[in-house]
Amino acid sequence: MFDRLSQSSAPTLLLLSAAGSLLALWAALVLTLLVMRPQSLSVREALQIMPDTLRLIRRLAADEALPRGVRVRLFLLLAYLALPFDLIPDFIPIIGQADDLIVTALVLRSVVRRAGAAALEKHWPGSAIGLSVVWKLAGLVGQPSQQGDTKNGVSGDPR
Repeated sequence: MFDRLSQSSAPTLLLLSAAGSLLALWAALVLTLLVMRPQSLSVREALQIMPDTLRLIRRLAADEALPRGVRVRLFLLLAYLALPFDLIPDFIPIIGQADDLIVTALVLRSVVRRAGAAALEKHWPGSAIGLSVVWKLAGLVGQPSQQGDTKNGVSGDPR
């Protein structure tokens, strides 16, 4: 009788094990995102410059002078941001909306390590104030030396 019971519950145990493993992996990823978030940047600051940041990511991804691996990461980030579901559901207060920001920060940090801060400055479409926020988001120290549009902290080039 015990053998028959264990044989019939094997698929159930397998599904429960897989679900438990996925849940543990998701929890580890959420914890990693919380630990890796930029400390000196508020979510409000980052969300205000999100349209310019998306244009920056698109421009960097299209720049054939950048290494292929960097461009692939940027295209994958654009795909992730376009997907209707997130790692952390948006209905969870605060962190639900911040997961896109954290993933974007991690990718930008990776891009800056490979492509350099000059690529970030070259392709930034917005204001100098917005570039300073992205500078913090990318984990860079100091201030950017951009000569672009600085009037009223408003985004510049609409491309």
